[in-house]
Amino acid sequence: MAASNKYAWSWQVKEECLEDYVRMHLDPWPDIMEEHRSAGISNYSIFQNGTQFFYCFECEEVEAAFAYIAESDACNRWNAITSKMVQGSFDFHQAEPIKPLREVFFLK
Repeated sequence: MAASNKYAWSWQVKEECLEDYVRMHLDPWPDIMEEHRSAGISNYSIFQNGTQFFYCFECEEVEAAFAYIAESDACNRWNAITSKMVQGSFDFHQAEPIKPLREVFFLK
């Protein structure tokens, strides 16, 4: 199977933070949206199943995109808030800030 330029992962949001987490993502800061576009991220979707959230986006150079996001003041402010709401790490300075899901099927 040929790989796509899609990337996905899943987070578990803490029950007590669920409402705030959803509210933030229903009305994201404009500078957050622009920073993700500037990083080369497109077609970014988040899906919810209870407290589990599934994230999927497209990107040609994901390592460069994550490096860009890691240095973004706007993204670091956003992540300082939302990282307290999830089980896991948003720290892009870590070797694996998120654990990407393996793509096992791609229909072109």
